[in-house]
Amino acid sequence: MRRKNWELKGIFWIITLLFVGFLAAPILLLLGKSLVGEGGFTWEFYASVVTREGFLTALGNSFAVAAASAVTATVIAFLMAYAVHYTGLPRWAKRLITAIATLPMFLPTITYGFAIIYSFGKQGLLTRLLGRQFFDIYGFGGLLVGYVIYTIPVAFLLIHNTMGFVDKKTIIVSKAMGDRDLATFWIAILRPLLGTLAGAFIQAFFLCFTDFGIPASVGGGYEVIATLLYNQMLGGIPDFNRGAVIAMILLIPSIGSICILQLLERFNIRYTRISQADLRKNPLRDTGWGVSSTAISVAILSIFAVIFVVPLVEEWPYQTSFSLEHFAAVFTDSELITVYWHSLVMALLTAFLGTLAAYGAALITARSTLPPRYKRVIESIALVTNAIPGMVLGVAYLFLFSGSGLQNTLLLMILCNIVHYFSTPYLMMKNSLSKMNAGWETTAMLMGDSWLQTILRVVTPNALSSLIEVFSYYFINSMVTISALIFIAGARTMVLTTMIKQLQYVNRFNEVFVLSLLILATNLIAKGLFSCLASYKASHPVKERRSIQLFGNRKEAVQ
Repeated sequence: MRRKNWELKGIFWIITLLFVGFLAAPILLLLGKSLVGEGGFTWEFYASVVTREGFLTALGNSFAVAAASAVTATVIAFLMAYAVHYTGLPRWAKRLITAIATLPMFLPTITYGFAIIYSFGKQGLLTRLLGRQFFDIYGFGGLLVGYVIYTIPVAFLLIHNTMGFVDKKTIIVSKAMGDRDLATFWIAILRPLLGTLAGAFIQAFFLCFTDFGIPASVGGGYEVIATLLYNQMLGGIPDFNRGAVIAMILLIPSIGSICILQLLERFNIRYTRISQADLRKNPLRDTGWGVSSTAISVAILSIFAVIFVVPLVEEWPYQTSFSLEHFAAVFTDSELITVYWHSLVMALLTAFLGTLAAYGAALITARSTLPPRYKRVIESIALVTNAIPGMVLGVAYLFLFSGSGLQNTLLLMILCNIVHYFSTPYLMMKNSLSKMNAGWETTAMLMGDSWLQTILRVVTPNALSSLIEVFSYYFINSMVTISALIFIAGARTMVLTTMIKQLQYVNRFNEVFVLSLLILATNLIAKGLFSCLASYKASHPVKERRSIQLFGNRKEAVQ
């Protein structure tokens, strides 16, 4: 038992030191930068930022566009999830709706902005097809469209997953009691989802408020807090102290969002048993939801259609004959190919090391006898990482590691991604490990096996499908992230998303779209591969009997 505790404590201290060095230290230094000047402690930087002309306007703009986008994304996500769970649409149609709802998560947010420009601009694809420009793409309208597309996948997945755990027989009971359609809708569908709907809104709001990629491309003169931070840190005349103040202010709604999400947990309805009742046939209902889902899906796909069209013509919009010269230019450019390999290496190493970190942390909280204080530390780390926006983390790393051997290195970018995305993979692994037989480690100890042997031979094979999902999550997010990396990537460690930002400055949008398609193709291939592996492992689990036999065989061998 003592050896097992030492191994677990070793994992605990490795994880703790990782987050002390690459989360606590950078954030504390950022706080210090915002409060300490040449003369010592001061509130001067906060006062000058808050009273600066345009700051409160930018802050108000951020709240307004983030709130509007979050409401719209949550409503659209609910409609799409409802079509999947509560209609008689064909299975292929439901799968297609799910795929389209999650498609945007495979592209970097900065690409959304360029897709909006080339779709809804004066010479945009949809503008030319429909004969008119529907809104001003630079400012509130462009940000709203971009943010809605960005947050639909997150909101949809939250609502979609919760709908799968709502007892469908409640609808039948409500109808049998004589309730009207609206009353049934409230009792059987909307009421059980209130906590999730509020959570989807909060998550969408948080993502919109802290995103940098979309304002970087379509923000225009509509200032938001994220662009203020970028201009303060990397603009013509950088001001690090006031940049630190803006970063700390950016933390306030983030922390508030996490606190609200914790409070919303009490509104979730939990069923003792979940029944999947067959829905009554209703052609009118299915036709209506089919049409609405088709309209939403077409709207999402039409915005991204330009990504495929523009690189395949000579020069949009003036020479529209088919051409592969833009693809050829990218794939023969050694610099761009090197950048792609940087992204691939960074994503793979982030996924591998991040999965190890999430697995180790979950073993401590879900499958150990360590004192509660150890588990509380891990839970606190997961909660804090979920509240730190990527831009804030990137600025903090810029302060802490400038002039060090880690500055502008792929290693620093990998560590940044591991810390930034730690919360969700950890929770995925914790939930998976908690559902396994709690007696495996005890049985192994009685049979003379070490804790490490038990983990490698029994627990890990049973957790393999979850490990693959965590690996996939880290990989895809590392391929599309930009908010943190924009501050810590160097000229020699450019990745695809930061290169796209550089190409924007010289108006090389054909290359931007080709690189975006390269990211999309890589993520789709990776997601397909990981999903197949995870499904195979989930359908071929390591049986408990086989696990116990391993212990028994070892005991016989010893005897």
